[in-house]
Amino acid sequence: MAENERTRTREREAPKLDSYELQLRSRAEFQERQMVGPVVIHSTDREFTVTRQANLKYYLDPMTYKDTPLQDWLVFINDVKRHSGKHRHQGGLVIYVIEGRGYSVVDDERIEWEAGDLLLLPIKPQGVVHQHFNHAPGEPCLWIAFIHMPIMDSVSMEMTQIEPLPEFRER
Repeated sequence: MAENERTRTREREAPKLDSYELQLRSRAEFQERQMVGPVVIHSTDREFTVTRQANLKYYLDPMTYKDTPLQDWLVFINDVKRHSGKHRHQGGLVIYVIEGRGYSVVDDERIEWEAGDLLLLPIKPQGVVHQHFNHAPGEPCLWIAFIHMPIMDSVSMEMTQIEPLPEFRER
C-alpha cells in the first residue's frame, strides 16, 4: 500500500481591524506621508482641468493626491480666461493673484484685483456668491487659492453651482 502524503494549506482571512487598529494605521500612514511625502510639488506634475467652475490645476487635493503631506489643504490655481463659473459656498478662501488683473463679484459687490494682491473670501453662514473675471481676456490671469479643509468642515460648507464655466462640457 502506497503512502499518500497530503499537504493542506488554507489561506487565512486577513484579521478584521477594529476602530482602534484603523486609527493606529491611519496615524502610521500620516506619519509616513510627513516623513517621505513630496516636499516640492512641481507644476509639471499637475495638469489643468476644465471643471464646471473654472480651469483649475490642483497642487494639493486629498481626494486625488493621497501621497502628499498636509492632507488638510486644497491648493489650486485658477486660470481665468474670460470669467469663471458662479457658485456659492460658505467662504474661508485665501486667494493670491499671481499674474494679470481682473475683478471678482462677491455677493453683488465688484472687487478689483491685480498681480500681487491677496483676496480673502469671508466666511458667511448663508454662503458667499462669487464669480471671477479677467480684465483682458486672451492675456494670462492666474490666481492660487488656499483652503484649509477643517474650516470647511467646521462651517458645514455646502457648494452650489449657479452658472457653469462656459467652456465646461459634461463628460
